[in-house]
Amino acid sequence: MKISRLVIIHALILVCTLSCKSNTKKEDADTSTSENLAQAQIGSFGDQGDGTYINPILNADYPDSDIEQVGDTYYMITSKQHMSPGMPILESKDMVNWTNVGHVFDSLSWAPEYNWDRMNGYSFGTWAGDLAYHEGTWYCYQIDYQHGLMVATAKDIKGPWSKPIMMLPKAKVLDDPAVFWDEETHKAYVIINTAGKQKSKENTIEGNENRIYEMSWDGTKILDEGKLVYTGMGAEAAKIYKIDGIWYIFLAQWTIGDKSTKPGVKNPKNDRKQIVLRSKESIYGPYEVKTVLEKGTVFKNRSASQGALMQAPDKSWWYMHQLIQNDTIPFQGRPQCLEPVNWVDGWPIIGVDEDNDGIGEPVKQHKKPIDGYPVAAPSSDDDFSNEKLGFQWEWNHNPRNTHWSLTERRGWLRLKASKVLPNEKGYGPNINEWTNNDGSDSDFWRACNTLSQRIMGITTGTAVAKFDISGMQPHQLAGFVRYGGVFNLLGVEVDKNGKKNLFYMNPMAEKTNGPELVGNDLFVRTSNNSNQATYEYSLDGENYKAFGPTFTIVFGKWTGDRLGFFSWNEKEDAGHIDVDWFTYDYDGPKARRKK
Repeated sequence: MKISRLVIIHALILVCTLSCKSNTKKEDADTSTSENLAQAQIGSFGDQGDGTYINPILNADYPDSDIEQVGDTYYMITSKQHMSPGMPILESKDMVNWTNVGHVFDSLSWAPEYNWDRMNGYSFGTWAGDLAYHEGTWYCYQIDYQHGLMVATAKDIKGPWSKPIMMLPKAKVLDDPAVFWDEETHKAYVIINTAGKQKSKENTIEGNENRIYEMSWDGTKILDEGKLVYTGMGAEAAKIYKIDGIWYIFLAQWTIGDKSTKPGVKNPKNDRKQIVLRSKESIYGPYEVKTVLEKGTVFKNRSASQGALMQAPDKSWWYMHQLIQNDTIPFQGRPQCLEPVNWVDGWPIIGVDEDNDGIGEPVKQHKKPIDGYPVAAPSSDDDFSNEKLGFQWEWNHNPRNTHWSLTERRGWLRLKASKVLPNEKGYGPNINEWTNNDGSDSDFWRACNTLSQRIMGITTGTAVAKFDISGMQPHQLAGFVRYGGVFNLLGVEVDKNGKKNLFYMNPMAEKTNGPELVGNDLFVRTSNNSNQATYEYSLDGENYKAFGPTFTIVFGKWTGDRLGFFSWNEKEDAGHIDVDWFTYDYDGPKARRKK
């Protein structure tokens, strides 16, 4: 959000959650209107239904947020690395209740490693972006670590969005662009973390360099070589604001008190803090620097920083930020928290200064910024009755579009099995500082068309899906998956003679074989209590049996735990599995629909 360029338009919040269904037969659901909305549920986070909220308000893997306010609506983008479609878009009327409205990138179209026949882009793809609205056009900027700075544009936030326009090569930039249009001087700028890629010997300050480039007024071209404005330890994720004629640059920056662990690993002596640069003279400075948010007691050793500044209709200020992964079990990913902002001597102090040191700390529960809007949440349940996938679903890399359908069998999701990609260089995960190597050479990571959605919260949750396995063919494996940093599968394997057996597979691809399945229907239920999860199965949707061990769900490959479906074939392109419905109950806000 760039405070000096707000405009007024109106957009409707779409509530995309679907009705609960019986175990054996789907009920008709209206997914396009809100007429069937019943009383919403509340839980351990988000809107509490009493005028307050509990952080994290968006307690799921929605990292690296940026927010642009247009009229009375707040629009958020978040990164999602190698998932496709990329760069989710959410909207809210009150900063607390958010619903999905689309994605910026229909596919990760700019590089072959993101395609279904390579699946070689793990941890890369869409990183932290910047969302802007200027003179009737939406802009989304982001840097793919492997390809450089790009921008996509649209006239409507819900699309269609243009294909990305490349603006700077990867040789010059690292991550986290943020733009600003200065209406007074008729100049446009983008600030970028260039890290050490352009660092000279004269700059002896340890850390990342952040440079400001001038852009063309249409926001698609870089006009100069950039000017260095700040260097700091891990300094990145900048946002530029001009408030009452004063320039502010928000940055996340590490304070390292113990170098025995890397940034991002739990360590009480290390913290990724929110800092602010302030200049009364120019966007290029000179700048004063102040820390305005640090980890406090609410989230223990988990750092709080990187986000966007917002203003409510009553002129109060608010800040949305993520929780960093430096926690013992950050299995849900990097969630979003909302903090009040108090201006003290011209500095925006975020949260509440609980230890009176002039720096804010996160709040756990607080009064909502804006009253009068109902409890809502991103979509979860689905009966697959629409001809387009719901916005809650994303593929692991770009899908093979000939091998899935919502129309071949109306009211069902069909996933056709492709032959798993070879276990060779150029296919599947590369092992690097962002990608854990536990089981990364397993077939699952090289099997296209895995479809999934985020888990919600960190207390308890239960998801159930109904499958029709009658279309499966020899050498096919298909069923339910939980995965993030590691995978755990419960599904069906067909042997060379066509015999179907239940199986569980652990993250190292070790299988536990179960009973033979002779019917068409299979129901799978998975539950978690904190980071411990289990699977159950049923043949009638009523009587469930546990199968497989209790397993640990894990953050990794920059991804929190996800719930979804897989289907691949070890020998050839053959077989399919149909998904009738999916429901997900969790301990958090969720819009309810009448049956």
